[in-house]
Amino acid sequence: MPTQDLYANDPGDHLWQVPASGAARFNWEYDDGRDRLLALYQKGKDKQWDGQKRIDWDLEVDPYDALGTPEESMTLYGTPYWDKMTDKDKGELRRHFASWQFSQFLHGEQGAMICAARIVESVPDLDAKFYSATQTMDEARHAEIYARFLHEKIGLVYPINDNLQSLLGDTLRDSRWDMPYLGMQVLIEGLALAAFGMIRDTTNKPLPKQILAYVMQDEARHVAFGRMALRDYYKQLTDAELREREEFVIEGCYLMRDRLRGEEVLENFGIPRAEAEVLSERSEFLQLFRKLLFSRIVPCVKDIGLWGKRLQQAYLDMGVFDLGDANLDLLMAQDEELADQLDAERFAAEERERVAEVQEAVEAGAAEG
Repeated sequence: MPTQDLYANDPGDHLWQVPASGAARFNWEYDDGRDRLLALYQKGKDKQWDGQKRIDWDLEVDPYDALGTPEESMTLYGTPYWDKMTDKDKGELRRHFASWQFSQFLHGEQGAMICAARIVESVPDLDAKFYSATQTMDEARHAEIYARFLHEKIGLVYPINDNLQSLLGDTLRDSRWDMPYLGMQVLIEGLALAAFGMIRDTTNKPLPKQILAYVMQDEARHVAFGRMALRDYYKQLTDAELREREEFVIEGCYLMRDRLRGEEVLENFGIPRAEAEVLSERSEFLQLFRKLLFSRIVPCVKDIGLWGKRLQQAYLDMGVFDLGDANLDLLMAQDEELADQLDAERFAAEERERVAEVQEAVEAGAAEG
């Protein structure tokens, strides 16, 4: 079924064109690169995988409880709206929220694919071009997987959130080659990683857990790539140039904190936009979720050298300043290891099932003999 037929709201024209600016840069030096980045490029090649084969698509998903979402995490929980809802209504609300979340993941992954391709085109260093080419393939795989999950398991898709689209547009329109790194690798990818991780660690449903764990294994490399490239480059910039990038980060962080809350879903359940915003603001779960969303962004921003007074004050105002001391390397290592652990558990269980089947066949044959 075409995606157009599955949208909860009219997405408008299915083709969004963002005018590109900036230079395409070639580099004729083919035997000079940073060892760390070339090692990451090798890892990117070694870790390629097929989303059709690694993920168990035969697993059943109840679209009305796709993520095992507890009632307490629903924005309407504890309000008169919730008290009036039937069990069927609550299931439909869960379906819409799961669709909205994974739809934003899907649109973000397409944006990441385009930004990675833009980095291949515009970054001056060949080692960065090499790695970003592997990331472009990773992001294509992620978009493929999220699209399949929404089409086959949820049966409902939401358009891209206006504010996510705005941040993507600002990232892509900027002619400076480092801005796709900053907008996508640090802000949008950092936000997505935190959202992926929260669902991965709380869902009791095997298919979304697989999808998120495997995608996050790739994303851990992508964030490492952005950190390496920007840390090296930002050491060379003037204070004025650094402040310009900090302003971009501040604006992007406020935009994501205040505007990516799923009010579109509540509107589809008859709640006026202004009231939906108030309910989202009051939700204790969303307050916690919004803080956790910055668990990857704040330490990364500090690590790459953007830590001026105005940026620090913005993070103090948001209540996330203390996240700057988080161990980002440990978080990323855990993201990679959890996917490997999940693989080991799955394959061990499959091996036990095969052994049991063989044993049953042997015993059945002996009984007949």
